[in-house]
Amino acid sequence: MPSEHIVSSFDTDLKEISRRVVEMGGQAEQLVADSVQSLVKRDTELAQKVIVLDGPIDLLQREIEEKSVLTIARRQPLAGDLREIVAAMRIANDLERIGDLAKNTSKRVLALTGEFHPQKLVRGVEHMSSMVLEQLKEVLDAYASREDARAIEVWKRDGEIDILYTSLFRELLTYMMEDPRNISLCTHLLFCAKNIERIGDHATNIAETVHYLATGQLLTEERPKQDNSSLTTVPFPS
Repeated sequence: MPSEHIVSSFDTDLKEISRRVVEMGGQAEQLVADSVQSLVKRDTELAQKVIVLDGPIDLLQREIEEKSVLTIARRQPLAGDLREIVAAMRIANDLERIGDLAKNTSKRVLALTGEFHPQKLVRGVEHMSSMVLEQLKEVLDAYASREDARAIEVWKRDGEIDILYTSLFRELLTYMMEDPRNISLCTHLLFCAKNIERIGDHATNIAETVHYLATGQLLTEERPKQDNSSLTTVPFPS
């Protein structure tokens, strides 16, 4: 039977891993918010800041992975404790990808410098990003509190973001058809919108992981996807 000291040390390791995941989540959330603000306000300085600050998120992901692997090797955890570590590694991987997607959006902002930039074209992206940020905040709170019901609510709402993305995709294509001056801007905005939609997918991944952490069960239902952008057709003028 493990000594009280060993059990206490193991608990400390688990808490440290969890603390780092929460810290990483806060950084990723801020990066997404800043990347969208840099797009809406055409703030190249903020965009450059986002690109630089993706580095610390990558570093945290590697630290969490190394700490997790070391803890598994040293402690040989079972059941719930092992789920804690596996969940932390999964969530850290999703957060690292979220940081990359925020960085990619900010790179688009830098590419748009000097472009004609009517605000009406950006509002749809801003609205979708608000929904995604709300999802991300909710699922990170669900992880911090180990609240399965909250995570499931995020999972169920994944389709709402897909519907909004499909609508925005069609709208931007229409603007491109109506005025060739919009083509360059709308192309960049389409990539930004796709980045944000994928951030929503990663938030849903995290929700599935929180469910696994809280219950020990994998979600077997099909994810409620509603992205029909690949089926969209735009009538070309005759």
